[in-house]
Amino acid sequence: MRPRLGGKILRGVFLAVASVITIFPFYAMIVLSLKPVAAVEFPRSLVPWPIDTSSYDRVLGGGDIPLWTLNTLIYSVVSVVLVLLLSSLAGYAFAKKRFPGKETMFWSFLAMVMVPYHVTLIPLFVLIAEAGGVDTYWGLIVPTLANAQAVFLMRQFIGTLPDELFEAAKIDGASEWRIFATIVLPLCKPILATLGLFVFLWHWNDFLWPLLVGKSTDMRTLTVGIAALQEENVPLNVVLAGATIAFVPIFAAYLVGQRYLTEGVTMSGIKG
Repeated sequence: MRPRLGGKILRGVFLAVASVITIFPFYAMIVLSLKPVAAVEFPRSLVPWPIDTSSYDRVLGGGDIPLWTLNTLIYSVVSVVLVLLLSSLAGYAFAKKRFPGKETMFWSFLAMVMVPYHVTLIPLFVLIAEAGGVDTYWGLIVPTLANAQAVFLMRQFIGTLPDELFEAAKIDGASEWRIFATIVLPLCKPILATLGLFVFLWHWNDFLWPLLVGKSTDMRTLTVGIAALQEENVPLNVVLAGATIAFVPIFAAYLVGQRYLTEGVTMSGIKG
C-alpha cells in the first residue's frame, strides 16, 4: 500500500508543478496588463496590486482592437461553419458512397497533410491576389476550407455508423440530403463539436495567412494587430491587455466544447 501511496503523492506533486508552469504565463499576462505604465521589474511586477484598468480603457476605447476582434470573429466563425459543412459532406461520401476512384481520391486528398503548409503559401497567395482576394474576407477564408484532417476524422466517424440506418431511410423514400440532415449530422454532434473547437482555435490564433492577405489596418486580425502594436512601441500593459482580450474567446470556446472533446476524439478513433 505504501508504494502505491508514494506513487500517488509523486504523481500529484508532478501534476501540481506542471499546472503551475502552464498557468503562470497567463497569470503574468493578466497581472501585467492591469499594471500602470512603468518599467517591468521581476518579481515585484507580478504582485496583483495596485490594479490599473487604464490599459483596457485604451484598448476598448480605440478603434483598432474592436475592429480586429470583429475581423477575427468573422474569420473564425465563418470558417468553422463552412469547414464542418464541407468536411461532413465529404466524409459522408467517402464513408458510405460508392463511386469510381473513391479510394484514390481520398488518399490523394489525405496526402495533402504531408505537404508543408509553407510550400503552398506563395502559390496560394499569388492565386488569391490574381483573383482580387487581397484585403477581403473571402480571400482570408476560402483558402483554409479544404481541411484534410477534418475530412479524415469525419470519414472515420461516419464509417462507424451502421449501414442499416441509411438503408432503412432509403426504403422510406428519404433523399440523400434528408439522410444527411436528419441522420448523419445529428449522430455526428460529438465529432462536429470537437472539430469545431479545433478549427476555431486554429483560425483565431492564425497569424501567417492573415498577415499576407490583410494588408490594410482595417483587415488585420487580432494576432497580426497585436504583433503590429509591439513594433509601434505601444506600452507593454496595453499590448498585454489586447492579448488578454484575444485569449478570452478561445478560453470560453474551450469551456463550452470541452464536454464533447474527449467523447469526439474517442468515438472518431483510428478505425479502418
